[in-house]
Amino acid sequence: MKNEEKEKETIRNVPQVASTLFFRHNAALGPPYQILVDTNFINFQFRINWNFVARDPRFERLPYSHKGTYADDCLVKRVMQHKCYIVATCDKDLKRRIRKIPGIPIMYISKRKYTIERLPENYGVHS
Repeated sequence: MKNEEKEKETIRNVPQVASTLFFRHNAALGPPYQILVDTNFINFQFRINWNFVARDPRFERLPYSHKGTYADDCLVKRVMQHKCYIVATCDKDLKRRIRKIPGIPIMYISKRKYTIERLPENYGVHS
């Protein structure tokens, strides 16, 4: 019986991707960065009293023309069309969906600090 269970288990293979792929997929991403902010990210900001959206005039609300879809679906669709964004979210499901798209950095809050995953430190620095 144990042998049958082991055979039924699927082996999960996650290939390691070279950091050079980041630059291949993100030719349009560079300073000044454009960040798509999820509603969960904004709500989390209010819970910890960081109201940065109301104070910063650089925030722009993007048009939302298609009706009947969730905000997460809209973000994923926009990121797939234009790979020039960083996605800011605290939603685990949305992070999982964005990670499947090559070269899209994800910003989140961890221990009261902003963290960006998959963004090389020297990106955007010109010598």
